[in-house]
Amino acid sequence: MRKLLLIGLAILLAFPARSQSASTSYKFDFGNGKLAKGYRQILPDMLYSADRGYGFLEVESLHAANHGNNALKGDGIYSEKPFFFTVDVPEGNYDIKVILGDQEAPSSTTIRVENRRLMLGKTDTRAGEQLERRFSVNVRYPEIAGIDRKVRLKDRELDYFHWDHQLTIEFNGQSPRVAAIEISPNTKAPTVYLAGNSTVVDQANEPWAAWGQMVPVFFEPGKVVISNHAESGETLKGFRAAGRLDNILSTMKPGDYLFIEFAHNDQKAGGSHVEPFTTYQQVIREYISAVTAKGGIPVLVTSMHRRRFDENGEIINTLEEYPEAMRQLAKEENSALIDLNRMSKTLYEAWGPENSKKAFVHFPAGTFEGQTEDFADNTHFSTYGAYQLANCIVNGLLQTDLKLKKYLKKNLPNFQPSHPPKYEDFYWPLSPKTSIIKPDGN
Repeated sequence: MRKLLLIGLAILLAFPARSQSASTSYKFDFGNGKLAKGYRQILPDMLYSADRGYGFLEVESLHAANHGNNALKGDGIYSEKPFFFTVDVPEGNYDIKVILGDQEAPSSTTIRVENRRLMLGKTDTRAGEQLERRFSVNVRYPEIAGIDRKVRLKDRELDYFHWDHQLTIEFNGQSPRVAAIEISPNTKAPTVYLAGNSTVVDQANEPWAAWGQMVPVFFEPGKVVISNHAESGETLKGFRAAGRLDNILSTMKPGDYLFIEFAHNDQKAGGSHVEPFTTYQQVIREYISAVTAKGGIPVLVTSMHRRRFDENGEIINTLEEYPEAMRQLAKEENSALIDLNRMSKTLYEAWGPENSKKAFVHFPAGTFEGQTEDFADNTHFSTYGAYQLANCIVNGLLQTDLKLKKYLKKNLPNFQPSHPPKYEDFYWPLSPKTSIIKPDGN
């Protein structure tokens, strides 16, 4: 224990709290009508440029609407396809306000940011109706403050939106229409950091998904911000060696949280292998010590099961003793625990062997561009499955004593893993970016 305390003190000294450098608000008035005071005008042909520092990633399908009355709400930009707007911003947390809808046409908009991180579910407006909606976003940089080092990114991460020094907003849905965007720094809300593997990460491409990219939509905007540092294929040791834990600690402030979920890759043979009741617990203790030294709050999450059923339709435990080791460690360290492993067993068995395929990446050949073979992945989730795992996380959070649960949205639907929502009732308009390459890890 003394050794762990010394480790925590060393980390605290190495990473003084990094104050958010973001101090500027950004206001954008979409459309070709009269410009609202204090706003920057955004026209449909404004492709992003480094000189300007903002713009659309593509402009082919964008159109302007101008009804000639209110400067801010009387015009806008719309499309029949998903479109992306990106802004150069400093690292930090932001509150975003959008004005959706059109004074003469109906709209339907879903908003995601960075790597398909869900911010706003399906939001419909009638012709003549406009709505203000808010959400909160974390923007992170690969540079690590306090030391001359960057996060060691994998090749596929080099094109990810969440490492590019920008905030990228995806407007999706049947008819997205946007009148304005305001982006303001949020320096007060606690940050919830996520550390994990492919079952947690913000998956960049369809049809893959994970619970970490779904969970932000469950929280009240402005009250808490999710910062998902998970990456596919990572282990406890690999995550730390790549500088990902250091990156979290460099921005962590007292009262922030770190959710820790590892096991799928840690149980495999190799240099990152750890044994459940010895080295697995030891490394997690080191994470806990580092977080508490910064005044943060560690939250341990047992890993969900893989989709593997026996002849009786019951889940086979492929994670062996790792979930139990996490449970015991939470008791020993007096840390909050979300038992996702236990809930996922209930959830999968409620679906059964056949219906559970809809929650995982099981799609016949030809469903996605370039897909010549069937997808039959029993580890990685579809968007529907990832959303239900996020529901489990929220359900587990409600059973803790953490102050964090007070920031959940009011009147969330009552979720029970034994009675999951139907696949047919889940709405997710596909993002344009797809991949036929399975994420690292299994």
